[in-house]
Amino acid sequence: MKKLILLPLLFCFGIITAQELDGAWKLIEKDGETVTDREVIKIIQDGYFALGSKDLSNNEFLGAAGGELSLGDETFTEIRDFDTYDADEIGAEHEYNIIWQGDNKVEISDGITTKIWERISEKTNDLTGNWVITGRERNGEMNTMTPGDRRTVKILSGGRFQWIAFNSATKEFNGTGGGTYTAEDGKYTENIEFFSRDASRVGASLEFQYEVKDGKWHHKGKSSKGDPIYEIWSPYSEAYQK
Repeated sequence: MKKLILLPLLFCFGIITAQELDGAWKLIEKDGETVTDREVIKIIQDGYFALGSKDLSNNEFLGAAGGELSLGDETFTEIRDFDTYDADEIGAEHEYNIIWQGDNKVEISDGITTKIWERISEKTNDLTGNWVITGRERNGEMNTMTPGDRRTVKILSGGRFQWIAFNSATKEFNGTGGGTYTAEDGKYTENIEFFSRDASRVGASLEFQYEVKDGKWHHKGKSSKGDPIYEIWSPYSEAYQK
């Protein structure tokens, strides 16, 4: 009987531990030096992460990386799906040591480089999650898609968002963008803080209508180019086909 009770408790503890990193984080220190020349934001949600970096002097995009993440007691593991810094890292598994400095600051090291990240926020709303696009309207007709090696992901947590389009098999990277967002009363607003394709878009805000129906995010409005869009996003863990 004791074993039967212990197993559920251990399972619950694992879930709680894995959720401790959920939210948005900012890189504040690297190898003892304060990071002042660039902004690096890392979003973690539902066992997935994405980071984007820009030059603070001119908003130029510097790089992006992301993929699956699992957290242990003193270590965590990443398997990257995309990496603009080093494509050879895609698909490789890396383990890092993690030391908590309070609830909202962590020291992370791979034995060579040590970084300190500070949590920006862990707030949630009804769009918080890791999503993958599964439908897009064209000429009045909704076209469905099954995400595989080639996919477009959008991760939202801690008031931050990042979308990424990539192919993990060919290691092709198509683009990314991100910033802050709000989602309330059916209105979703993105405030762009970095954009890999066009730095001049930084500072723009886009408003959309949204509705979550049957667990899927229905997204309507106009793109950054002013074109009308209607997209359907599904939870990544349910829709992604490995």
